[in-house]
Amino acid sequence: MSLQQDIIARFGVKPEIDVDAEIRKRVDFLKQYVLNSNMSGLLIAISGGVDSAVAAGLCKRATDELTKETGREYITLGVFQPYGEQADISDSYAVAEAFGLTHKAETNIEQAVDEIALEVEYAFKGLGIPRHVSREGKGNIKARTRMVVQYALAFDLNLLVVGTDHASEAITGFFTKYGDGAVDITPLSSLNKRQVRQLAQRLGVPQPILDKAPTAGLWEGQTDEKELGISYDDNSDYLEGKDIDPAAKEKLEKQYLKTEHKRSPIPGI
Repeated sequence: MSLQQDIIARFGVKPEIDVDAEIRKRVDFLKQYVLNSNMSGLLIAISGGVDSAVAAGLCKRATDELTKETGREYITLGVFQPYGEQADISDSYAVAEAFGLTHKAETNIEQAVDEIALEVEYAFKGLGIPRHVSREGKGNIKARTRMVVQYALAFDLNLLVVGTDHASEAITGFFTKYGDGAVDITPLSSLNKRQVRQLAQRLGVPQPILDKAPTAGLWEGQTDEKELGISYDDNSDYLEGKDIDPAAKEKLEKQYLKTEHKRSPIPGI
């Protein structure tokens, strides 16, 4: 088996999908997990991007169906987590409106992130290497701070934290370890980016969000494709078993091998 075949099998990506069937499967998956966990619903951080929009749509369908079927109220809590001023925060609210989310919370992480970064810089100074936290290091602090807040909310509200990771991110390790990678359940994990967008169109994600360049929003001007140097078209083609440009294939497979530690269970002895 080639590395490409091994990767496709590992993530379970199909070469093409029945969009309605995939939506139904993922809604049922969320419903069953909520019931088995004896929880009161789901929490999804809505960034204003397509991945979290799709996850939010699936979550809302799941909790609405559970409420109707059981007579007990189940909720989807949409959380907006800007760092200071977020230019596209209106997109997060547009997603909530599109899916009729009545439970919403905004938690600005700027002060918490800046305090943590300052403490790290004090530690650098104490080590005799005075320096600022790197841009990438602070980006990781942002991702991990967001998850601390999400889990604090989820704990007291008896909710499960939903992740937005999908196969196109997993193959490249494009997530923060113990940040956005630290969740309870991932309803998009066997889809590539192209397929996530197919679900988005069927679910009714607002068009401006579908048209946006994918970004983790960890610093000004950051985009996924610019940072990785790999297009989502090539990424998705690869996961669908298609041949892609050899240079792109080599870069993608190197990134996969380099980031294996992010996908593996914590080692121990």
